[in-house]
Amino acid sequence: MARKIAEELANAREANRQGNKRRALQHLKKKKLYEAQLDALATSQLKLQEQVIMLEGSKATSETYGALRSGADAMRRMVKETKIEDVDATMDAISEQTEQMRQVQEALGQPVGFAAELDEDELEEELAELDALDVEDKLLDSELARELEEEPAMPSVPLPSVPAPAIAADEEAELKALQAEMELL
Repeated sequence: MARKIAEELANAREANRQGNKRRALQHLKKKKLYEAQLDALATSQLKLQEQVIMLEGSKATSETYGALRSGADAMRRMVKETKIEDVDATMDAISEQTEQMRQVQEALGQPVGFAAELDEDELEEELAELDALDVEDKLLDSELARELEEEPAMPSVPLPSVPAPAIAADEEAELKALQAEMELL
């Protein structure tokens, strides 16, 4: 997912460099959607971890309830009669746990979505930042080109003349044609 976010940012920068602002904004929107999806996945993962913890808590609660029930049974055997207060306390505990489970299930059932409307001003600011980075890159490139153009020129020193040997007329014509070609380059 992080790779897709980086790709969309690179695509937005490239489209912006080419002067295609609409395409750059589309890539920035895709980037925002990928970021939102990444956040949603992290939230879902957290909810799953919460559910595991809740289940572990429910198991502990169940064991606690079992222990309370066993205690109540032992008390019943000791007194040989059931006391309504014990039953009410157990039922209150069950009701409380049931209410907590219902609240957790409601919380898990709520949608976690990314708002369909993106903040256009935020996207414009991000595009302006990309423009600033591109301008900075162009300035650095032009400064480097200027430095390369300012290389010291080689001093012009006349070369010593060498007496030319006698050249046949057709060789002389070939030499002139070759010199003409070299001047065109």
